[in-house]
Amino acid sequence: MTLTADRDNAQVNAPRLVGVLGGMGPAATVDFYGKLVEETTATCDQGHVPVVIWGDPRVPDRSLNLLGRGEDPTPYLRRGIEALKRAGCEVLAVPCNTAHAFVPRLADEAGLALVSIVEVTADTLAADGVRTAGVLATTGTLRAGLYTDALRRRGMTVIEPDEPAQRQVMAAIAAVKSGGAEPSHREALARIAHSLTDQGAERVVMACTEIVLALDASLVPVPALDPARLLARRVAGLALGAA
Repeated sequence: MTLTADRDNAQVNAPRLVGVLGGMGPAATVDFYGKLVEETTATCDQGHVPVVIWGDPRVPDRSLNLLGRGEDPTPYLRRGIEALKRAGCEVLAVPCNTAHAFVPRLADEAGLALVSIVEVTADTLAADGVRTAGVLATTGTLRAGLYTDALRRRGMTVIEPDEPAQRQVMAAIAAVKSGGAEPSHREALARIAHSLTDQGAERVVMACTEIVLALDASLVPVPALDPARLLARRVAGLALGAA
């Protein structure tokens, strides 16, 4: 009885097919899909969000390109977005924060509705009344001003690590991508997060999924936000008509 009711309800509501542009990196894509499942209220398989995942780890390093030292990832990103469009996707989610320096224009070209991980996170901070936020991210994300611009538009002050600390952040990200962070990487991230709160951050944004995977949020003295979790929550609501 429940299965039939849920199936009929899904047909009536016509959930929107979500395209996930992944592979940047593979662990971040797996992490996001798991969170999308967790953030979906469903009593059976048919109640979950229909998803097509394009996982291409060959996409050149987004951060290096933004720093002027690497290949342009745009052709790879465009190919993935076009494939998701051909598959019938209407909504686009990209778990990679740094890729948002490139993706909005490509999503517009393809006619896909991008749910921006940056804007969703900024909206959450604004709704919580946060005035000062610390941001841990790739150097490319910081240099591109993705979170800085979004948060400042909402009247917030942004605190970022200094250069020596940022090198440690990048080392931790690289360690996760290569198979796993060592205790020294985890300890460094915790120290850096503490330093942001010491400077007045009311929240710390873990604006790279590899940081989420390496940093124990319970060690941060203020709430540490996981943008991938927030993105999953928003995507689930949009796809199923609840947001």
